[in-house]
Amino acid sequence: MHKPPIGLAILSSNLLLEIRDLGHGYEAQPLLFNGLNLSLEAGHQAALTGESGCGKSTLLNLIAGLDTPQRGEIRVSNRSWTSMQPDERLACRRTTIGFIFQAFHLIGHLNAMQNVMVPLLLSGQSFKAAQDTAEEWLVRLGLADRRHGRPDELSGGQQQRVCIARALAHSPKLVLADEPTGNLDPVTAQASLTLLCQQCRLTGAALVMVTHSHQAAQQLDAHYELVQGRLYKLSESQQPVGVR
Repeated sequence: MHKPPIGLAILSSNLLLEIRDLGHGYEAQPLLFNGLNLSLEAGHQAALTGESGCGKSTLLNLIAGLDTPQRGEIRVSNRSWTSMQPDERLACRRTTIGFIFQAFHLIGHLNAMQNVMVPLLLSGQSFKAAQDTAEEWLVRLGLADRRHGRPDELSGGQQQRVCIARALAHSPKLVLADEPTGNLDPVTAQASLTLLCQQCRLTGAALVMVTHSHQAAQQLDAHYELVQGRLYKLSESQQPVGVR
């Protein structure tokens, strides 16, 4: 009996993310993805690397249901993005996924606690519950004394810790991080990456991280490279994910 193709899902109650035969492109890049496959179990951490412009951020957008693939299927927590209506996608995204960005994207006129509260309020928590949860996360990440600081009053490392708290506070099953340490100096970047991976493991959230740093990628459970529309798991075989 043949082993299942690499990256295609084995039937498992623990499977969180499943991408099958993904095809997608734009007018300028008609074959951005061509038969791309990936599966990720709950709690696992995967890094995606690749040359600039190869589609790493686009892949994150598709995983998040922010765009619809032209071919194939993406399932998160056993729900298919392609079968959902836009309002269903939005509701699912607010409760299931957390986001961390290179540019932080904190709301400038809100303080640290208020920024962490935003996804909690959007997911339906009361103001008091959101406030308590946000404060708990800021204490956990060493920002108790900076909870009233606005983004322009925080260092880069402090802003990224607020982003980690914001991404995890509503207990998402999947965290998507797009170059989360790209704007930080090497020491702060390493500390932030360690903190992100640690907190994801503590909460049980799976992590998909796009990065240009192979050193950072090697610290996660799996390292994939996006080349010519397919993911390659970096191993001796260098075989495209989903191909025998």
